[in-house]
Amino acid sequence: MDAENTMTENNGLTKKELNQIWNRWYWMNEIPRTYERQVAPALMYALTPLLKKIYKDPEDLRDAYNRHLTFWNTDAIWGGSTISGITASLEEQRAKELAETGSEQTVSTELIEATKVGLMGPMAGIGDSINNGTLQYLLIAIALPWAADGLWFGAVIPWIVFSVVTYLYGRAFVHFSYRLGRQAARELIAGTRANLIMKALTILGMFMMGVTAARFVTIQSSLSFVLSEREFALQSILDSILPGILPLSLVMGLYFYFEKKGLNVLKGMLLLTVIVGLLAAIGIL
Repeated sequence: MDAENTMTENNGLTKKELNQIWNRWYWMNEIPRTYERQVAPALMYALTPLLKKIYKDPEDLRDAYNRHLTFWNTDAIWGGSTISGITASLEEQRAKELAETGSEQTVSTELIEATKVGLMGPMAGIGDSINNGTLQYLLIAIALPWAADGLWFGAVIPWIVFSVVTYLYGRAFVHFSYRLGRQAARELIAGTRANLIMKALTILGMFMMGVTAARFVTIQSSLSFVLSEREFALQSILDSILPGILPLSLVMGLYFYFEKKGLNVLKGMLLLTVIVGLLAAIGIL
């Protein structure tokens, strides 16, 4: 191994080079997926320009390629961006140490592998919760009224906005994690950033659930009664107390049912059908 040729004279990656890592990962992460390696080939492809830059010795470069072709799987945005940035930082630090001292000092290949593997699960959990479990459904809820009115852009806007937003903050995470190195994961997982994002999305999600329920859940009472020779309609009384109280009660009832019994949509729908059928049969609905 030629220590003097291990790393180029340029120390540190430019913004353009970091963006290149992100773009190569973003557009490639699902294409080379296999059962044996999952998305590891995509990570290796994303890091290839960096590895060629910092490892001039063919043996070191070959080892780096093999190192990033072992089994690895994570979320495309949160995990892929953060871990690729951290890995780039560690690889660069290792190459610098090899160039200066001829041996690994603080960053070893074992440390790089342990960092990648150790973070892929936690980062995937955050990404799946925020992106797939929250953000995309919020965007669908926002665009749902347009789609229901027959407007074509109601079907495409959620996809476009989701793609643009996740691309932009994924790119920002690459820069952030490269700058902080291994500390970046701790900042995202245990720091305030992820908590603030989750809290904001939770508040927005509750707001959108109320808006969606008020517009698309239609339930009215047909019950009326006569008191002192005057007819009263139950629906009018309920509307005077709180407009939309029946749809709200229905949604909250399902929510508490799922909280207590677990998220079994089929059982919830069957129970709801039975209850609504009985109320309609006795003339309340």
